[in-house]
Amino acid sequence: MSRTPRFSLARLFRRRPAAGQAARPAAADARRETMNHLRDFVATRQGVEAYVEPPTNQIPPTILLVATTGEWTRRRVPDEKTAFDLAGDLGVPVYNVRFIGYPQRMRDWTSAQRRNS
Repeated sequence: MSRTPRFSLARLFRRRPAAGQAARPAAADARRETMNHLRDFVATRQGVEAYVEPPTNQIPPTILLVATTGEWTRRRVPDEKTAFDLAGDLGVPVYNVRFIGYPQRMRDWTSAQRRNS
């Protein structure tokens, strides 16, 4: 009598979703959702600035948007040039984190959020 294992390594590494699971959004859909999120963030907050973060060993480059209140959002981008171009398209000032660092208001806002939760 043969038994089929409930767990297999092949199942962990398969590219297609298992039956009943939703497929990952297409790259174009993900790009569109990211752009909509960033545009909404800029439109609904004052004094938004963009900070381009370099890639690390585990994370690709990111664009970080920070409002005057310190509220922030971060999204992955294909490369740093794309992040600079994206900030230009959004019409916000853009800085490179390597040279400027993170704004203090962002750290203050994050600390306040942690204290309140």
